[in-house]
Amino acid sequence: MKKIVVVIGSRANYSSIKSVLKGLKLSRSLELYIICNTSSISEKYGDVSELIKSDGFDIYEKHFNLIEGKDIGSMARTTGFALLYLSNTFENLKPDFVLTVGDRYETIATALAASYMNIPLIHTMGGEVSGTIDESIRHAISKLSNIHFPASEDAKNRLIKMGEDPSYIFNVGCPRIDLVDEILQSSLLTKDEIDFLQTNGVGAHLTFDNPFILVSQHPVTTEFDKQKKNIRSTISALDSVNIPKLVLWPNSDAGTDAIAQEYRIWRENGPRTDVRFYKNLPINIYVKLMNITKCLVGNSSSGIREGAFIGTPVVNIGSRQHNRECGRNVIHVDYDSSEIINAISEQLKKGKYDSDSIYGSGNAGTRISEIISDLELDNVQKNIGY
Repeated sequence: MKKIVVVIGSRANYSSIKSVLKGLKLSRSLELYIICNTSSISEKYGDVSELIKSDGFDIYEKHFNLIEGKDIGSMARTTGFALLYLSNTFENLKPDFVLTVGDRYETIATALAASYMNIPLIHTMGGEVSGTIDESIRHAISKLSNIHFPASEDAKNRLIKMGEDPSYIFNVGCPRIDLVDEILQSSLLTKDEIDFLQTNGVGAHLTFDNPFILVSQHPVTTEFDKQKKNIRSTISALDSVNIPKLVLWPNSDAGTDAIAQEYRIWRENGPRTDVRFYKNLPINIYVKLMNITKCLVGNSSSGIREGAFIGTPVVNIGSRQHNRECGRNVIHVDYDSSEIINAISEQLKKGKYDSDSIYGSGNAGTRISEIISDLELDNVQKNIGY
């Protein structure tokens, strides 16, 4: 049997590849090895390792490589430590394939280690544009990769334009949509899920049978010095909207401390009777909240990707998702309180959108695992021209 290593670096990373892992585990031609690193095993950002095990997967190794800090150098150092750990593991395990997801620093570390060690590299969700450092990292990983599973036709065409071999580019949709489709088979929050929301988090008591706004805004590393100013615009707008808000903590990228500090000031500066904060949420709860929220505000890719499939009204703020392919459910605004307020008001009036399958229809994981099971790639040297 051939060995395939899948590296998971965050809770969102796991959601993006879970349906593929299910198929790989059932494959008769592949032996699956899962490595968890970076924020996927950090309690602060949502340790997902126990969930992975409870879902029936074995974790081969954990790499504690996350370097936290207030400066952008912490991301470079985190990448360096991930590269060190992964190269040692690949050397010992000698996998036939390595699979990496998306565009984050653990992803580029995985790609570098596999490429330098002549291990065929499989990349999901490549070819997309979004602005910021994420786009640069994503395209760099694509150029290091041998097999591609983009999530849309636009992304597939871009990979071809970048000089990648069309015979190794497979657009079968985004695995994250598979998970959303599965979760929404039962679209209502269960009693246990409501109990989780009531007993976790801090702030106001919210009831989820009444209208609310979901807020998810992350740092933009290429705007590192503007994080406080940018999030203040969002907070000012949210304060002007008379509807309860469920606010998610930012991810681990450089600049997260600035956003977190502004959230704490917002929470503590007077009574907040309509705002509740969560460090992280299980994916099943988050998807159901996206399904019933009146509007998702911030800059999370989930608004673009899952939001299109669910029909979630989205107000996307700033440059983090710049030029990313999106559905009709998204209104783009700058870091301007008035623009944000007007866009929220428009989305509240519009209500839920029709589902859009721009990023797939719910069967990507099965198709990806089947294609990988049948893959034959004896030469990692690329021969395609430009």
